[in-house]
Amino acid sequence: MRIGLVGYGTGGRHFHAPFIAAARGVELAGVVARAPETIAGVRTDLPDVPIYLSLSAMIKAGGIDAVTVTTPPQTRRELVLEAIDAGLHVVADKPFAPSAEAGRELDLAAKRRGIVLGVFHNRRLDADVLTLRKVLLSGRLGRLWRIHSRMDLDDPHTLEAGPTGGLLRDLGSHLVDQMLWLLGPAQSVTAHWDLVERAEGQTDASFVLAIAHASGVHSHLSASKLNRLAVREFRAYGAEGSYVSSGTDVQAQAIFAGKRPADDLEAWGYEAPDLWGTLRTAEVSERIPSEQGRYHDYYEAFARAVATNGPAPVTAEEAIAALAVLDAARQSAAEGRTVHI
Repeated sequence: MRIGLVGYGTGGRHFHAPFIAAARGVELAGVVARAPETIAGVRTDLPDVPIYLSLSAMIKAGGIDAVTVTTPPQTRRELVLEAIDAGLHVVADKPFAPSAEAGRELDLAAKRRGIVLGVFHNRRLDADVLTLRKVLLSGRLGRLWRIHSRMDLDDPHTLEAGPTGGLLRDLGSHLVDQMLWLLGPAQSVTAHWDLVERAEGQTDASFVLAIAHASGVHSHLSASKLNRLAVREFRAYGAEGSYVSSGTDVQAQAIFAGKRPADDLEAWGYEAPDLWGTLRTAEVSERIPSEQGRYHDYYEAFARAVATNGPAPVTAEEAIAALAVLDAARQSAAEGRTVHI
C-alpha cells in the first residue's frame, strides 16, 4: 500500500512516518508540507520521499492508494472529504471530527464511495494497554468491577487551545477509546474539567471522567498537561484481585530519543522489567511481563483492510462512539450532571 502523509508536525513526524516505515507491506509515497521549516524537516528525515505543497498536488501526481491526514483538527474535515472524493482510502488522526455528528458525515461519505476510513487510535497498541488486555482476558481478576486510567503529561506547550482544542478532545480521545475497546459501549458519563484562559479562548487543561459501561463495569479516566506531573497508571479491580501498572509512554519516549522501530523491531516497545505491572490475588502477587507496544501494527492492519476491502483497525463507527462519549462528557462538565449516551 502506497500512502501519502498530509502534515508533518509532531504527529506526522513522530507518530506516523516512523511506524509507516516499520510496517510490512506499506510504503510512504509522499508528504504534504508547506512551511519552509517543515519542508526542511522532511528533507532531512525522508530524503527520498517526494514533497507536495497540497493534498491536491499529491492527488494529481498519482501513485498513491491512501492518505493519512494529520493536520490540525480544524483542517481535517475538508482534507478527509477531498481524499474520499479522489477515491483514496484514509487514515484520519484523532479526534477525526469535532463531534459525533460531524464524524457520521465523514463515515457516510466514505461508505458511499466504498472507501476504507480508519481513525488513528494508535494507543490501543500501547505496551501497557496490551498487557492490561492480556490480564483481563486471562480471567484471573474474576468478575471485573472497574478500571482506573490516569495519564498526566508534563507537556504544557502542546495543550491545544481554542474551540477545537482542549485536553478532553486530545488525550481524552485515546483514553475513552481504550476503555470502549476493553470494556464495551458506554451508557453514561459524569465529567469534571479544569479550565484555563488562553488567547484563543477558554480551554480545558485537565479532566476526570466516570463512565458506566453496558457490561456493568465502570471506568475512571483522568489526564492533565499543566500540573508538572508525568504519570501513566492503570488500576483494575475485580472480585478475585487487582492489577496495577505504573509505566512510561515507552514508544513515544523512544521516538523522541531518536530511536526508530524499523532499526530493531524485535526489541521495540517493551516496558523495562522494573516497571512491569503486578497482579494480586489471594494466591499470588505476580509481576506480569510487558507486551510489545506496536503502533506499526495499525498500518499493517490498515493495508490489509485496503487490500481486502475489510474493516479498518479502528473503524469510523468505533471512533464515533468515542466522540459520543466526549460530547456527553463536555455536556456533563458544563452542566454539572451525569449525561446518558
